[in-house]
Order: sequence, then C-alpha cells, then structure tokens
Amino acid sequence: MKTINTPGAPGAIGPYSQAKVTGNLLFTAGQIPLIPATMEMVTGSIEAQTEQVIQNLSAVLAEAGTGWDRVVKTTVFLTDLGEFAAFNAVYERLLGGAKPARSTVQVAALPKGAKVEIELVAEIRADA
Repeated sequence: MKTINTPGAPGAIGPYSQAKVTGNLLFTAGQIPLIPATMEMVTGSIEAQTEQVIQNLSAVLAEAGTGWDRVVKTTVFLTDLGEFAAFNAVYERLLGGAKPARSTVQVAALPKGAKVEIELVAEIRADA
C-alpha cells in the first residue's frame, strides 16, 4: 500500500492520510474547502467551496498519477440539500465529461463548518 501526500491539497487535520493506493485503486480522504497554503477555510457560497474541494481532489489525483477521467465513484456530503443544484452546476462544469458514479447525502455538520465534503475512488493508470 502507498500513501499519497501532496502540498497541493490540505494536509490532514487528524490521524489520516490524504489518500492511499492499493493495487490499482486510489482511495481519498474526504476533502473540505481548505486552501492548502494557509489551511484557511473558503467561506461563502457553496459554489466557491465546491470549487476549492475539487481543486484539492485534483491535486491528490495528479500526485497519484491519475485524473478525473479515471474516477470510479465520488461520495458527496452536503450540509444543505437545498444547495444541491448550485453544487451540481459547479461539479458538472469542473468535471467536464467525467461522470463517475456518485452518492450525495445531507449531513448535520462537517469539519470546520464546511458546506461540502467529497471523497473518491479512482483507478490508477498502469503507467503511473
């Protein structure tokens, strides 16, 4: 098993790794909208927070040698499903043609008051 750690995504704020690779699969920890350089939370709209979360996950994917085109499944946690349409518009725009399987659930709260958290499973390219 290999641990993935990149300065392009926030460092772990607890006893976990940004991601792990086993075989040809990458499993990420949930990413919230923290700015990697400062570890400060992106505040404001669900759109702004979603953009940061996807940037963070993109950095982890890149470090592992894969990309959104190889993402098999995402799990999305929202604190308000009333913001789903706004979240989904950003998600669709940033993922482009990638359409991984996805589950979306509403939760009572997320770390540091985030509105969104996303985790994913991706396939690692054979040449990575």
